[in-house]
Amino acid sequence: MTKRLMVGAVPVGGGAPVSIQSMCNTKTDDVEATVAQILALEAAGCEIIRVAVPDQAAAEAVDKLKERIHIPLVADIHFNYKYAIACAERGVDAIRINPGNIGGEERVKAVADLCRQKGIPIRVGVNGGSLEKELRVKYGGVTAEALVESALGHVHLLNKFDFDDICISVKCSDVPLTMAAYRLLSERTDYPLHLGVTEAGTPSMGLVKSAMGIGGLLCMGIGDTIRVTLTADPVEEIYAAKKILKAAGLRKQGVNLIACPTCGRTRIDLIPMAEEVERRLADCEKDITVAVMGCAVNGPGEAAAADIGIAGGRGEGLLFRKGEILYKVPQEGLVDALMAEIENL
Repeated sequence: MTKRLMVGAVPVGGGAPVSIQSMCNTKTDDVEATVAQILALEAAGCEIIRVAVPDQAAAEAVDKLKERIHIPLVADIHFNYKYAIACAERGVDAIRINPGNIGGEERVKAVADLCRQKGIPIRVGVNGGSLEKELRVKYGGVTAEALVESALGHVHLLNKFDFDDICISVKCSDVPLTMAAYRLLSERTDYPLHLGVTEAGTPSMGLVKSAMGIGGLLCMGIGDTIRVTLTADPVEEIYAAKKILKAAGLRKQGVNLIACPTCGRTRIDLIPMAEEVERRLADCEKDITVAVMGCAVNGPGEAAAADIGIAGGRGEGLLFRKGEILYKVPQEGLVDALMAEIENL
């Protein structure tokens, strides 16, 4: 089991539930826009939020953001250690840095000392695209061993200054490489691990890559907090993360929707019906399985374990619960009838 640290009020590692993170795409010093986005992410289920801090103006916005949001705030710092100091002084809940790119050891020590005094954890975030040149040469490119050596080198630098409140990530856009790096890292350290596939892409491909990479690692028992990185509204990252955790058996909240792929037996317009059910249940937190099936063969029979479901016929359909038929409904009223039954569960 990994060590436990606290990001604000959210426990990470040590057997705590896997937490969901995202990152704002607003200008951090645009407080109104950033707060609005964070509140939308909170409503979707985000549990830890990160903001970019590329300049002093962004650092000075941290306390203003903290006053108006309800989840822990992480400052993402590159190159200038003074921004990390400024964020820590303004009450940020965690800092993400690469200690090796913020200057000499005295600067790393200054950040580590202040974070230790204030109880602020640091995430050492290594990405394949920014791997040190000497490690690329040593390993002949970006490899799992190179990523892990980079991460642990940064960790050892923090340890040198008596700092141990650390989380680690080793992300790249290549799924097998990312998974190999995290597997290797999990064998060599007991620090909590932040999982992600960086630059995963648009939702169609990004969700596939993240489900394989993040979901695969979670099913191996690796990972303590996650971010699904999508080229999309960050709220979509939260919905994707919740689905991955649900599919991995790590979250009970939320609907498990099952639907058949349709075939020649289908006599009902099932695809838009399944899409409507998914959309209407997006914010439902009930721990239930809902089935949307195309015919009686795949309905009460193959989906008998579903808590509630519908099965299509010719212009009408059946509602069923745990394999038992409840009643018939005309096709145009099937989804509404299903929603009414779910409301009563």
